[in-house]
Amino acid sequence: MTAARRQLPSSASVVVIGGGVMGLSTAFHLARRGVRDVVLVDKGAFGSGSTSKAAGGVRAQFSDPVNIALGARSLETFRDFTSLFGQEIDLHQVGYLFLLGTPESVAAFQTNVALQNDLGVPSRMIGVDEARHLSPLIDTRGLLAAAYSPSDGHCTPESVVLGYASAARRAGAVLLPHCAATGIDVVDGRIAGVRTEAGMIRADTVVCAAGAWSAEVGSWVGVDLPVSPLRRQVLVTEPVPGLDPRTPFTIDFDTSFYFHGEGRGLLLGMSDPDETPGFTLTRSDRWLPRLAAAIEHRAPALADVGIASGWAGLYEMTPDHNALIGRAETVENFLYATGFSGHGFLMGPAVGEVMRDLYLGEEPFVDITGLSAARFAGRDIRPELNIV
Repeated sequence: MTAARRQLPSSASVVVIGGGVMGLSTAFHLARRGVRDVVLVDKGAFGSGSTSKAAGGVRAQFSDPVNIALGARSLETFRDFTSLFGQEIDLHQVGYLFLLGTPESVAAFQTNVALQNDLGVPSRMIGVDEARHLSPLIDTRGLLAAAYSPSDGHCTPESVVLGYASAARRAGAVLLPHCAATGIDVVDGRIAGVRTEAGMIRADTVVCAAGAWSAEVGSWVGVDLPVSPLRRQVLVTEPVPGLDPRTPFTIDFDTSFYFHGEGRGLLLGMSDPDETPGFTLTRSDRWLPRLAAAIEHRAPALADVGIASGWAGLYEMTPDHNALIGRAETVENFLYATGFSGHGFLMGPAVGEVMRDLYLGEEPFVDITGLSAARFAGRDIRPELNIV
């Protein structure tokens, strides 16, 4: 008998599907509020999906008010994570620096910064010389300006997962790794239970936090969650001589090339416009010439630095690059938090609070009605522009 089958409860008040930061944060906040019999299942180890493959960036620099609020609220938790959860997450609040090379991007970021400032985020537009001072590895040729927020930064996703998992268990949640959900039973429009590899769990509420795999989970109950998996690759360099440990998370916005400190080296990556949707997790060299050209153009000092390691992970993309957060309209008590399009890890702490409140029928700290999956049936779509 497997460990999951031995531990599998016959019933639960809530079953959370997905053991990344989103699901674990949700399970923790539910259990901490006193919700009894919270059960979380994941087909692999906790965080082994997209969370552990994330670049670790945490920020509040977005173009949409809801995303700004979710990012800022999560930054507060990351800042206090060690005292709240007793888990060190190696947080470096070195800031996020967006390098801007076109008049259009400068104008867009000026608007974004004004909105962020109105919502309490200390971002600001800066000149090219200051950008070079903050991030000495860059070549500023062709740059017009930059946007910078000192409270942003990066931390270690695996440590955040461990902190939430430990806290959720202490609060009374049952967490079952290596226990894949295989279906959801619905009777008369209501959730009746979740089928897993280890057996059946009777439950009347399900939270889908399955990331790139959420479309399948939604299909089990007839709910369209328009999430497509898209491979993104990350590399870690060998030690970089003279690397300033205060180097911010630096993004060349026009190319999407980015880097931040990782030990004595750098973690770096960029998007591949030729990538097609799918569950591909093997590494490919196809994108490397485009990456090399971006490095030569924007950070030529890195051109001769060796690569020590790397990995591939999955973004969970939606058509407008905004998350899907809400409660299904066609099935009672099917909730979802997915489709974060590359910024899910950094929003995990705040979204866990939101999912708790949705379950309890309380008003979340931010209005997330615009993130309902039903929005795609209408025309009021506001794409999130500030993604990498």
